[in-house]
Amino acid sequence: SNFLYDEHLPLHQVLPQIKAGQLHKGSYRSNRYNFLEGTVTVMINNEEMNVRIVGRANINRAINEDIVAVQILPQSEWKSTAADTILDEELVADMDDDDNDDVANESIMALNEKQLEEKETMVKQKPYGRIVAIIRRNWRSFCGVIRERKIVTTTSSNFLFVPVDKRIPFIRIETRQYDQIRGKKILVQIDCWPRDSRYPKGHYSRVIGESGDKETETNVLLLEHLIPHMEFSAQVLNCLPSEGDRWQPKPEDLLGRLDFREECVVSVDPPGCTDIDDALHCKDLGDDQLEVSVHIADVTHFIRPGEAIDREAAERGTTVYLADRRIDMVPALLSSNLCSLISDRERLSFSCVWIINSKTGEINHTKFSKSIIRSRASLTYAEAQARIDDPEDQGEIAQSLRRLNRLAKILRAKRIEKGALVLASANEIRFVEVESETAENELVILEKQALETNSMIEEFMLLANISVAEKIYEIFPELSVLRRHPKPAQSNFEELIVAAKNRGFNINVSDGKSLSTSLNSIHDPENEYLNLLFRMITTRCMSQALYFCSGSLSSDPNLTFFHYGLASEIYTHFTSPIRRYADILVHRLLSHAIDFEQQPPEFLCKRKMIDVCDHINMRNMNARRASRSSNELHSYLYVRNSKEKCCREKGHIFTIKSNALVIFIMHLSFEVIYMLDDDQSMKDWLVDKDNGYVLHKPSNIRLRQFDPVQVELSVKPSALTSNFKKQVIVKLVDPKID
Repeated sequence: SNFLYDEHLPLHQVLPQIKAGQLHKGSYRSNRYNFLEGTVTVMINNEEMNVRIVGRANINRAINEDIVAVQILPQSEWKSTAADTILDEELVADMDDDDNDDVANESIMALNEKQLEEKETMVKQKPYGRIVAIIRRNWRSFCGVIRERKIVTTTSSNFLFVPVDKRIPFIRIETRQYDQIRGKKILVQIDCWPRDSRYPKGHYSRVIGESGDKETETNVLLLEHLIPHMEFSAQVLNCLPSEGDRWQPKPEDLLGRLDFREECVVSVDPPGCTDIDDALHCKDLGDDQLEVSVHIADVTHFIRPGEAIDREAAERGTTVYLADRRIDMVPALLSSNLCSLISDRERLSFSCVWIINSKTGEINHTKFSKSIIRSRASLTYAEAQARIDDPEDQGEIAQSLRRLNRLAKILRAKRIEKGALVLASANEIRFVEVESETAENELVILEKQALETNSMIEEFMLLANISVAEKIYEIFPELSVLRRHPKPAQSNFEELIVAAKNRGFNINVSDGKSLSTSLNSIHDPENEYLNLLFRMITTRCMSQALYFCSGSLSSDPNLTFFHYGLASEIYTHFTSPIRRYADILVHRLLSHAIDFEQQPPEFLCKRKMIDVCDHINMRNMNARRASRSSNELHSYLYVRNSKEKCCREKGHIFTIKSNALVIFIMHLSFEVIYMLDDDQSMKDWLVDKDNGYVLHKPSNIRLRQFDPVQVELSVKPSALTSNFKKQVIVKLVDPKID
């Protein structure tokens, strides 16, 4: 009776039951706002299904991203909606802050888990389950803080560790170094999770730095997302050209290459970009025919298979872009200099050349070749747009850009007609640190402007990627490194469909084209951001796009090469080899396919390709998360370091939780949480998620999903709240809620 959890089934019992369909294998995904609930995505009758796991007993000591065996509960225990509660960490930690971590707090915890109850509706019920075995643990080192105790004696040694990642439960550790580590971010490892312990047990390994310090928090997000960020080793640096930045192409480097040095080649990139992967040129051949070329940095000329620099690039997988820095996949001599297609420098490249009808966008001929270029100009998107729009500018560069822009609009219209989606994340923003003589350096926000030139470059990069995918698959049907985007399960769109219905719109999700048409119809003259918010919700409904080896899918008829978001039958990544290792693999395959350079047999190995694809998928996912966390950190610092005591910002109610509103601040690209009731009683609020609103009873103010609001943001540092985002205090100003 002292056990809190059921015993896990042994694997020799679990595996036969999975094969028989009595249990189901999947990855446990914890709710990012509440570690007491989560989901396991399983395949049942060839359909993807999200099984909800709610409460300690059903989660049964699984943590986020453990591979688990789940038993689906009887249909009588299924529910129609998720609890979707934001966990009050202070309340939970207060309950558990004693040295006897057994069943003493059971009655209080039952009160907390009562938050997970929900009102039932007559809509379709969703499967609930319980975890009966852990097939593979995801235990690693976790960053966080020690929970400060109200009373600490000389004999106190048992403390709660609160992880930064809200999907991870608290960890019970024993340490005599409380005074040395309080208020600091520390690293803790899990050792075990006994059945009689409410939380896993672990040990403290080292201090990262002062909590709230920018460098400390940046190191935390790099550690949390497993981002390799050490300096490049001597072995790696020894692989670079001995001439350093004085390197020039030699005559033997030009053998077999097309020479585009006299063509009007330009690059168009974001401001401040130094790792220039791509450049273009467009030449009018007459008779409505255009020669269009995309030139991509020839990184594989410098990175040979199996060398130390190749192994390091493969391990890193991708360049990681944080708000204030870049963590390169390859050393800076290559990424920002010798490979970067800087203007007025001779650079080796890999070119995709088309002959295209300027009126219809039909491709009449495609050719791939290694090449050499000398870019005429390294433009920003805004500078390129200014040249296109300036009627006085009739120079060769402006004319070439105008031809490219006209053709890009034709190609884009054809893609969207086929069903390609135009989705959205938040407006991209850049934080620029401005030196201040009177205070800590200020953070200034530069918002990204959406220009035609952004779309223009995107169209030709997509076209190059599709053309290369077709070529390498033709030559290597079992070895091609491709990228697929699975069609989402219908159930993934439920949140979007309900949100649209509550706003008076119908969303058809039967296929990409119908979804795209539905999204285009969403418009509200009183809410200029409504369409963008719906596209952001749609993005969250999507499955992740993944790299894969073409030969790995042949055994499963349910898996296809199709890229749902782009409505393309086949796709790969070729256009960014400076920052993506997948593109390096594709360059090597294409180089072999066009008989420019034969690849060694150990490279042309299906098993190796499959393993590398799995690895870079993991690295890409972690890089995206780290980038998002870095933007959140800088948004937090922007609020904390504001000259006023608080920031007043415009926001929109993005999602409604059972006890909170998630408000998206467009200006900061930042989600903040407005808790509806501090004491969790909810006596002043009526929450109707099915109809998309909350009602504040004392004032009779009704707030709907996507409504604009004004908020005041301030920061209240908390020893418990290891996640800086949770330290942002949100006050509703308009409408005013007292």
